[in-house]
Amino acid sequence: MDGWNGKFLRVNLSKGKAAAENYAESMARNYVGGRGFAVKILWDELEWGTDPLSPDNKLVFAAGPLTGFALPSSGKLVVAAKSPLTGGYGDGNIGTQAAVQMRKAGYDATIVEGKAEKPTVLLVDDDAVEFINGQDLWGLNSFETEKKLKESYGPTAGVLCIGQGGENRVRFANIVSQEGRAGGRPGMGAVMGSKNLKAVVFMGSAELRAAYPKEMRELGAEAYREILTKPSYAFWKRQGTMMTIEWSQENGVLPTYNYREGVFDKADAIGGFAMEKVRVSQRGCPQCNMTCGNVVKDSQRKESELDYENVTMLGSNIGLGNLKQVAALNRIADEFGLDTISLGNVLGFAMEASEKGLIKEKVPWGQFKATKALIEDIAFKRGLGYLLAGGVRYVAEKIGRGADRWAMHVKGLEISAYDCHTTPAMALAYSTSSIGAHHKDAWVISWEVKTGRESYSTAKVDKVIELQRIRGGLFESFTVCRLPWIEVGFELEWYPKLLYAATGIEMNWSSLNMVADRIFNLTRAFWVREYGKAWNRAMDIPPARWFDEPVTKGALKGSKLDRAKYDALLNNYYVKRGWDERGIPTKVTFEKLGLREVARKLDKHVKLTA
Repeated sequence: MDGWNGKFLRVNLSKGKAAAENYAESMARNYVGGRGFAVKILWDELEWGTDPLSPDNKLVFAAGPLTGFALPSSGKLVVAAKSPLTGGYGDGNIGTQAAVQMRKAGYDATIVEGKAEKPTVLLVDDDAVEFINGQDLWGLNSFETEKKLKESYGPTAGVLCIGQGGENRVRFANIVSQEGRAGGRPGMGAVMGSKNLKAVVFMGSAELRAAYPKEMRELGAEAYREILTKPSYAFWKRQGTMMTIEWSQENGVLPTYNYREGVFDKADAIGGFAMEKVRVSQRGCPQCNMTCGNVVKDSQRKESELDYENVTMLGSNIGLGNLKQVAALNRIADEFGLDTISLGNVLGFAMEASEKGLIKEKVPWGQFKATKALIEDIAFKRGLGYLLAGGVRYVAEKIGRGADRWAMHVKGLEISAYDCHTTPAMALAYSTSSIGAHHKDAWVISWEVKTGRESYSTAKVDKVIELQRIRGGLFESFTVCRLPWIEVGFELEWYPKLLYAATGIEMNWSSLNMVADRIFNLTRAFWVREYGKAWNRAMDIPPARWFDEPVTKGALKGSKLDRAKYDALLNNYYVKRGWDERGIPTKVTFEKLGLREVARKLDKHVKLTA
């Protein structure tokens, strides 16, 4: 196959064995790569009810057919497993040299199963695979770990590793690369830790094979030049995603004090313009010419790479308005390998629980030293940190007394950094995302603010589905970054052309949407299978806070979601998706997508609608 390598690497840590295996061309055509490969592997190979932290879970690193070629922002990798945080399908993408090196080593995905007897580093050097004693790395943070491994294997080696959060199986631990690139919010780092896998190192020497190499080189070069011509490119280079803080504040959607409000009194102090004044450098993923990582010196005089999500969740959401202190918390989280979005939610929840007297510990809003200490306790699961390491759904269940009403999650995954008191389409996008409450699959909020946030219209349902197909389908299976398209207007029409040059396969938008829907419905089937009879439409409902507690500040004071209208919006979404009233795809829908066998197996767990 051109574009694809046509091989997976299967690694069994329990046996200390690894082998390459070919996969069928139909796998590539039907699922393309990245998330598509990952969910197909997990659906086929995991037994129903597998404990996410047991050796039976599988950790998948998957790339796509565009990953690693010389084209914009193609240095991406999907990491996936059954999530210990949500109990459903979990994944995340990460910009890393490991993506490029895995592909150059000859593999489109690496499947890790079993559990090593002792801490281990997996070294993949082209077709040679070694299991290296990682005892001396266990206990080190992610930055220290990568530094030592690059000293051994060279600066171009692709390293994926965990910090103490993953070692201690914090349920929102992630996987870290390149001192600030992180992925796998739903606990992929905890899965890695449960396998005693401290790090994976990829080293490859082969050139990727394109169907039309001359056209691929020309298209890639032209695409890089095209991005530089976009009107918004210059400002993007100045601020990256940090510009979103001012936008969110202006539009009343900046998460503040555990999503009570959509505006923050100190937003200017943590925004993009404040960042520009203290920035010392920028970083980006491999193959990227619009680097988004803005590096500042934090309050501890260390470098910290900032973006919108981590500054918001460790800033306004916990009431901290000092950018250098926010940067220090972000650096600590990256070192420990803790997802900053979930961490900011957990901290905000703990602060509100303390304020309400539901926990005995005093956890004040916006206090840097106390928060820093609590993050360390979470990473090492000490004291209150032991409880918080389970995530907000777990904590709310433990403390009870109505705490679930302001536990800001969907399906167990903490909500990323947009308040939805006033944005029903974004609330729907969060609630129906493939992994739980994450903006990655359908960042509809900008469109919604422009077109009118008050309505609960069919147009909003259509837009959410359109974006889920593009973002969760095309970008997550091609496994390239979506930011050139979203942030500077790099046209979507480039991607089918790049796919054709790489693979020789021509796919129009109808075909691409079919692939996206196949992947999306298979992830939904995975969720339903794992929850079984406990699954119901409540899984697609956002937190009660957005319905019951209106915002009290800003131009949108008094606003909240309408429960009845949201319910109708969700019904409309289900109809458009071909799902029944429980939010489960019908047999007809599975049939149309070529998933008849999936329907047959799922029907054993929950009776499907015809």
